[in-house]
Amino acid sequence: MTRPRPNCASPFGAAAFLGLALLTAGATIADDDVSDLQELKTWMAGDFSNAVQAAEDPEFFDLSLHVAPIWPDRTDGHWFYVEQAVRPYQDRPYRQRVFHVRELAPGLFENQVFTLPDPTAAVGAWQAEDPLSDLEPADLAERDGCAILLRRRGETFVGSTIASLCTSTLRGAAYATSEVVVTPDGVVSWDRGFAADGRQVWGTTKGGTVFDRIVPDEEEAPSEDDSDSDSDSDSEDATEEESEVEPAPESTDP
Repeated sequence: MTRPRPNCASPFGAAAFLGLALLTAGATIADDDVSDLQELKTWMAGDFSNAVQAAEDPEFFDLSLHVAPIWPDRTDGHWFYVEQAVRPYQDRPYRQRVFHVRELAPGLFENQVFTLPDPTAAVGAWQAEDPLSDLEPADLAERDGCAILLRRRGETFVGSTIASLCTSTLRGAAYATSEVVVTPDGVVSWDRGFAADGRQVWGTTKGGTVFDRIVPDEEEAPSEDDSDSDSDSDSEDATEEESEVEPAPESTDP
């Protein structure tokens, strides 16, 4: 059954993202046979797009998000290579990170954020059979203060960075915040930058980016409409228009 797409603003109420309050929140176990950590790993991994949201709201760029598990033999939690790009510019991602997800205490999860020693060399690594096999955790640089703490809330995992610990200098910011909702069908991510006086200086103002999980459809034979020459012409025109647009991501933080 398809679950409703998460609202891009409502999950981020103040009660959900008081940072340290997550340390004392209760946990919910949905399935005795699958640990919450394993389920969080499964829900986080995959290919995602906010194309539906971008088509409905011009404030949001049309973005892709790829989250690929890496280093499966490690026993210190789960590791992922993460790549985000403006959709027509997959070869020029604006954000590349490594995530390390582990359980700190029963029901409390931490997603540490790391940068790569050579991001250019890793572009497209999410497509590899064994991504980042030439690297190990010691090669990475942790973004101190930018870890996200998560708790399970029913059929979601909800989390955020803590207060103003994640420093940022982008566009005059003093710190950045990241608020996340993870569901079986996608991820909502709201990244913002704030000046020292609390003014928001980058990021969307109305809510998070709604990334829907991409599930490959079964191949279908092309219909008569698909083979129509006018349709082909329209597609070519759209491609030409997209090629003239320069990628303009909101940020590379956190």
